[in-house]
Amino acid sequence: MREVGSATAAPAREDLAPGLERAFSFLPEERSYRLREIAGAVPAFVRGTCYWNGPARFARGGLRYRHWLDGDGMVCALRFGDDGIDFTNRFVRSAKWTAEEEAERPVFRAFGTAFPGDRLVRGIALESPVNVSVYPFRGTLLACGEQGLPWELDPRTLATRGTFTFGGALNALSPFSAHAKIDPGNGELLNFGISYASAQPCLNVYRFSPSGALLARRRVPLPYPASLHDFCASTGHLIFFISPYLLDLRSLAGGRTLMDSLSWQPELGSRLLVVSRDSGEVVASVPAGSGYCLHTIHASEDGDRLTVDLLELDRPVYDQYQEMPDLFTAVGEGRPVRLVVDLRGGRLAARHEIDYQLAPDFPAIDLYRLHRAELPYRDFWMLGISAAGRPGRKFFDQLVHVDWSAPGSLDLWQAPAGHYLAGEPLMVADPAAPADARGGALLCPLFDSAARASRVLVFDALDVAAGPRATLYLEAPVPPSFHSSFAAPTQ
Repeated sequence: MREVGSATAAPAREDLAPGLERAFSFLPEERSYRLREIAGAVPAFVRGTCYWNGPARFARGGLRYRHWLDGDGMVCALRFGDDGIDFTNRFVRSAKWTAEEEAERPVFRAFGTAFPGDRLVRGIALESPVNVSVYPFRGTLLACGEQGLPWELDPRTLATRGTFTFGGALNALSPFSAHAKIDPGNGELLNFGISYASAQPCLNVYRFSPSGALLARRRVPLPYPASLHDFCASTGHLIFFISPYLLDLRSLAGGRTLMDSLSWQPELGSRLLVVSRDSGEVVASVPAGSGYCLHTIHASEDGDRLTVDLLELDRPVYDQYQEMPDLFTAVGEGRPVRLVVDLRGGRLAARHEIDYQLAPDFPAIDLYRLHRAELPYRDFWMLGISAAGRPGRKFFDQLVHVDWSAPGSLDLWQAPAGHYLAGEPLMVADPAAPADARGGALLCPLFDSAARASRVLVFDALDVAAGPRATLYLEAPVPPSFHSSFAAPTQ
């Protein structure tokens, strides 16, 4: 690893995350190797490849980025085979990464960092660092960033193949979010993107076949140019939690960062927007308070009843991703919420909350179980910040398992001091278990700040409080990632 300079941000009021700066102050090496050190036992059914994507380069040419979302995307792959476990990590050779490598300096404005002479795409959009998510799809691997085309990677070597346009259906300015959903039943890929024109903001809703062909693109008007990161998909509907976090494109075009072009206006209220998967028509638009949703969990329907699970935050969290590395200094509270919508009446019929307020984020569910059984799910997993509510730098250090059927009993593991949960947890089910079985193995990256080392922890998914059953030691550290996905051996 190569040093990229020390942090220059003013110190936080209290350092509640000792050593956190070590997670972001180096340039990780691209490597591929077989793991040699493993403590404990990995369940035999864990076979396939676990992927994570996240920002991994936070300085270039003397410029240090201010915001976590500014870093160039790096995909990590952990491959479990019968003869061992292999690890590979590589930067995505995006247009931004390639141009800046050739120039040996920063070229494009980043999410939270502007500089003299920086560039936008056609003067109106950021060039994506492709640093948010990664999906196995159609025998290949798609890496995604905010509001830009996905990039295709080799699933084994992680070599970048180029932009993925779905057979020419999308172009460089097509709005396309980082949170695609792949329907486990029919293999369709669903996604959305936002057109932020102040006069006529709208959702662009996409459906792609399992082969990657565009099946439908619909435009749905929005009441305001809302910044939207995630959505839910049920059997017949797409569900969007529209929060009044507004993006002013004129401000971005005028030289400000995207972060500084966002404004939180809770007085406008939030809405749950339900759209038909088939027609793209609005089925319901239901007032949903004045909170903010960064990440959804799951949605299901039973006749005219639609159940939507999500993490509701008191306010947006993007401002807590800066100044690097002093993150989450004043992060607000949040909670898992279940909203039940009466589609026929167009109203919110019920609201249920889980009593966990510690800035929950990065929820994960058992997608394999949903696919094989089509049963109502009970379990999800998420990260939390134990010091939420206290002023000062902090980071994710709690892994939480929630059972909706027992909402008062949380299954929680607390990381040791100076150890940080470094990516979205990933659930791997046992394919030989009965169709209605719960549980499996839960994998989550960990960063040890004292040793400046990365691990992957393996938990019993239904008993995370017992601690990791296995620890996989990586040979070189990698910065914390965002989102994960899993590919079974046949993919």
